[in-house]
Amino acid sequence: MPFFAYCLVLAIPPLSAALLVLHPVSPWLLAAAVWIGIPFLDVVLPASRRNAPPEEEAALRKRRAYDVLLWLAVPIQLFTVVFFAATAHTLTPWDLLGGIVFTGTACGVLAINVGHELGHRPRPFEQRLAKLLLLTSLYTHFFVEHNRGHHAKVATPEDPASARSGENVYQFWVRSIAGSLRDAWTLEATRLERKGVPALSLQNEVLRWKLAEGALLLAVASAFGLVGLTAFVGSAVFGFTLLETVNYVEHYGLERHRRVDGTWERVRPAHSWTSDHPASRALLFDLPRHADHHASPGRPFQVLRHMEDAPELPTGYAGMVLLALVPPLYFAVMRRRLTTERARLDSLAGLSAAHGSPT
Repeated sequence: MPFFAYCLVLAIPPLSAALLVLHPVSPWLLAAAVWIGIPFLDVVLPASRRNAPPEEEAALRKRRAYDVLLWLAVPIQLFTVVFFAATAHTLTPWDLLGGIVFTGTACGVLAINVGHELGHRPRPFEQRLAKLLLLTSLYTHFFVEHNRGHHAKVATPEDPASARSGENVYQFWVRSIAGSLRDAWTLEATRLERKGVPALSLQNEVLRWKLAEGALLLAVASAFGLVGLTAFVGSAVFGFTLLETVNYVEHYGLERHRRVDGTWERVRPAHSWTSDHPASRALLFDLPRHADHHASPGRPFQVLRHMEDAPELPTGYAGMVLLALVPPLYFAVMRRRLTTERARLDSLAGLSAAHGSPT
C-alpha cells in the first residue's frame, strides 16, 4: 500500500473541517463521501495480494514515517472531536446527526483502529497514545479485552467479539459490547487478585480509565453544553458500534475446534476473514489483512501480509459493514462465501499434504 494513501486518510478530518468553515456544506455530504466513496473504490480498484519481499519488509519496518503517521492521529482525532462538539450548536438536528455519522466514523478509524494498532506496540509511549485515542471514543476497556482476551479466545464460543454463523449484527452488538466490558473487568480483577489487590482499586486499569471517561464527559458538558455533549457521545457511540460491526465481519462463522484434551486448536489464518481491497485497506491502516494480524499481533500495519490459507471477503470492509446492516442479504452472500472458501482452503490443505508440507 503506498505511503501517501495512509496520509490521505489522516488529511480527511482537517480538510473536512476547513470545508465546513470556509464553504459550509451539510455534514451528510462528508459522511456520504466516505460511506459511498470507499465501497465504490473497493469495487472498481483492483485488489493487490502482493506481499513485501524480505528486504523490502525490513526497510518498511525501519521507516519511522509510518510510526509518525500513527502518532499524528492523536492530535487530529482530538481536533476532530473538539471541533465537532464546539460547533454542534450551529447545526440543525438533521445536520447534527450527519455530523455524528462523520465524526463517529473518525472515532472508529482513528480513535479505535489506530488505537488498536498502537496498543499492540511494546513501547509504553505508544500504549499511552492508544489509551488516549480510545478515551475519545469512550471505549478504553478495549485495550485490556482485545489484547488479553480476544486474541486468546478468537473464533471460540468464549469470545464475545467473534460472530457466530447465523447471528445477525444487531444481536452481535449487544453480546459483544456487553461481553467485552465484562471480560475486560474479569481480566483485570483476576490480574489484581493474583497480586492481592481488590478489583475496586485505581490499579484496575478498566476502572481507572472509566473514571477518566466520566471526567472527560463532565469537561465536554462544561465547555460545550448539552448539544456539544450530545455530539461527542453520539460520535463515540457510533465509533465503537462501527468497531463492533467490523469485529462482526472479521470472524463471522469461523470456528476453532477443541482438541481431544479439551484445549482449543491453535489460531490459524483460517480463523479470520481477510481482504485486499485497496480503499478499505488504506482507510483502516491495513486492518483488513486481518488473518496475518492474528498470526502475528505485533507485526506493524505496513508489513501485514496476504495469507493464501485465509478465507477472503467478497469486498472491502466498508462494503461489508454496509452489507451486514441488512442481515438477510448478508446471510445470503456469506453462506455462499463460507462454502466456497471452505472448499478452497480444503483444497489448499490437500495440496500441502500431498507435497509433504504442514497444514
